[in-house]
Amino acid sequence: MTRLIVAAGGGGDAVAAAMLHAALYGDDERAVILTYAWDRLLVDPLPGPRGPHDFTGLEPLTRSVLSVPPQARPIPPADSTLPRLAAELPHTLALLDPHHGAQGITRQLEELVDHLTPRSVDLLDIGGDILARGDEPTLKSPLADALTLAACAQTNTPVRLLIAGPGLDGEIPPADLRPLLGPHIHTFTTPDTNSISAILDWHPSEATAMLTATARGIRGTCEVRDAGLPIPLTDEGPTVHQVDLDNALDRNTLARSVMTTTTLTEAEAYSRQICGFSEIDYERDKAARLKEQPPAPLDAGTVLARLDTFEREARSRGVTHTTFRRITEALGLSGGQREHLRALLTETWPHQYAAPLWELSPPESGQ
Repeated sequence: MTRLIVAAGGGGDAVAAAMLHAALYGDDERAVILTYAWDRLLVDPLPGPRGPHDFTGLEPLTRSVLSVPPQARPIPPADSTLPRLAAELPHTLALLDPHHGAQGITRQLEELVDHLTPRSVDLLDIGGDILARGDEPTLKSPLADALTLAACAQTNTPVRLLIAGPGLDGEIPPADLRPLLGPHIHTFTTPDTNSISAILDWHPSEATAMLTATARGIRGTCEVRDAGLPIPLTDEGPTVHQVDLDNALDRNTLARSVMTTTTLTEAEAYSRQICGFSEIDYERDKAARLKEQPPAPLDAGTVLARLDTFEREARSRGVTHTTFRRITEALGLSGGQREHLRALLTETWPHQYAAPLWELSPPESGQ
């Protein structure tokens, strides 16, 4: 017997799922983590989530579910962090495929439950945007969470919904989330982060980075995303809470609407209707812009000078920390240059590496 954890939003939720498993269930058991291959444009130049047809080397778990082993490879120009995650995590990564809508994900879940007879099924979301109504002005990425919530609500097995790092995704303010959170399940601390420390040296997830940073006691304001969204790093950051799944579904209009969808295109249409946008449309537009704007070369002197300007401006906004993803995009570099940028900065100013975040340099005397 094993545990089944559904990473609600893909990306860093799968990394956080591994940390959660170690904290709640120990190292003796292994989990199957069902997750999207949806790494956003910093990693994958193609908009939207990847499906089984975008990989070679996947292995069957059930009729509808394929695992991502370390030897799997995305087919260019697609890219994915999942094969590298599979090599570094002790768990099985299973590919969550949204291209057949919520009905397809429901089928995947039911097949996995029948195949694994898991001791528990957890649905994990970092930040709490899975609890969005759909009309929040700060909402950016509701579709992935809505599809997994809709599927879990239709699965004939008990599913526990867990919210880690309330507010860390920047989509629902912590004050709005607090009344919605149920029992406190766990508070991550530094030892909990040890199992994923090496992964966060290269994985671009900002929410998981901030979850880890708050678990390590880092406090302040972290600027994230291409838009420079400020996220408070507080004592709430490393907490995990349970939320009643039916209550979440009642609140999430998009999740209720997509329950009968059989294609991703159909689910996207509901997102445009209910939320006023589709996050995949945003990625399509951004991908087109990136093609027209070649990234600047990674020249150390130029990068460090531009970083100094960025840090001065960020400090004036009250920012204390940022992510390497944010720096990469703010300096006009490509996703492929992110790891080189991180290596350059951590070697040049190692005292500013508040792993896995970057701490802004203090203002010079007299500023």
